[in-house]
Amino acid sequence: MFSPPQFPLFHVRTYAILLGMNVILFERMPEGDRIPSDDFRYGHIRNVLRLSVGDHLSIGIVDGPLGEATLTAVDPTGISFSWRQTLPASEAASMHPVTLLVAQVRPICMKRILREAVSLGVRRLIVTGADTAEKSYRVSGLWKTGEYRKYLLDGAMQSAMTGMSDIRFADCVDAAVASLAVEDSMRFMLDNVVDGVPLSSLDIPAGKSVLAVGPERGWTDRERGVFSTAGFQAVTLGRRVLRTETACSAGIAVLLGRMGLL
Repeated sequence: MFSPPQFPLFHVRTYAILLGMNVILFERMPEGDRIPSDDFRYGHIRNVLRLSVGDHLSIGIVDGPLGEATLTAVDPTGISFSWRQTLPASEAASMHPVTLLVAQVRPICMKRILREAVSLGVRRLIVTGADTAEKSYRVSGLWKTGEYRKYLLDGAMQSAMTGMSDIRFADCVDAAVASLAVEDSMRFMLDNVVDGVPLSSLDIPAGKSVLAVGPERGWTDRERGVFSTAGFQAVTLGRRVLRTETACSAGIAVLLGRMGLL
């Protein structure tokens, strides 16, 4: 397993105003309940939401409680607010017991995967190298600069909840599969080459499940053997060939539906 450098969640240089905010999240509540004007959320509140004193918005702590803020002061130097909790962390940060094991794809596609996985409530992401995946993807700026955390955050804010997926990295499918826990007992590999059953036809208990989605050129026979040995069942989303990011979102949605969680 490998991990890219870790960066403070809200100090990644590439942050911009995120237009999908349904809640504004912080790593920790800002000092003095005040958002300074150099914080990207200040611009979002003023220029996108166009809120003023007395207005309300949802504010929460990443993987923590959710609450409602009331703006008490707005000026060119910052925004002050009062805050009351509306959901405890046990509810606001709750995620579904699903792991998405996804092969490395080009960064522009991976950004969508990260955002949508968190938005759908995937508890854990394992991003892995693959036999047919471009080796340069795993050393792209998305991982090296910590930019990937921006898209995890964006997905959480889109969901209007506070939970963010735990993310892990593997060099190859063998290592990714070896990292799974025994409790990850319901294991599915999306594939449109081998004969698999439609994922939508399965009755899946609401336990810990894993969905593996391949790279742009698909899994190799060697990797299929690794999955089979590790107890993965081959499944399909139909006969059409989907982009990896489309297969991730559609596959997770179908899986959650069959688990009775959507």
